Amino acid sequence: MNISLREITRHNYEAICDMDVSAAQQEYVACNMWSLVEAHYNEGYTCKAIYCDDQPAGFFMWVQENPTKVSIWRFMVHETFQQRGIGRIALQQAIDHIKTLPGLTTIEICYHLENPVAGAFYASFGFIETGMSDDGDDMLAAITLPAENS
Repeated sequence: MNISLREITRHNYEAICDMDVSAAQQEYVACNMWSLVEAHYNEGYTCKAIYCDDQPAGFFMWVQENPTKVSIWRFMVHETFQQRGIGRIALQQAIDHIKTLPGLTTIEICYHLENPVAGAFYASFGFIETGMSDDGDDMLAAITLPAENS
């Protein structure tokens, strides 16, 4: 099983838009189509397709909010690819890629408190909860990078 992050192009965007999570996860994940539109009309947004071998398997979107902070706003694995370790490998690849940005000191992610697995999953990558989002709907968690990254 070869997991990779790839560009989203005119050749694969429809497959990315058609992906969905399980019914139980629907309330926790934004629509990929909406995310692609949002990224198109805003600067600093990066979208990547998660591939398992040569099949689209998921989606990432992160935003460089300022010179020192990137926030992972979207992360999903298509329901038919879940429970195979793909999300874990893909998230590590995304974090490794984001860490290469010069001057970066913080990688942030958020999740619904009602999502039973998110907190432990993100903590296993080194994300530490930092408090609730401004709207009070999501828990924020961050990885603080060493000073040599800046």
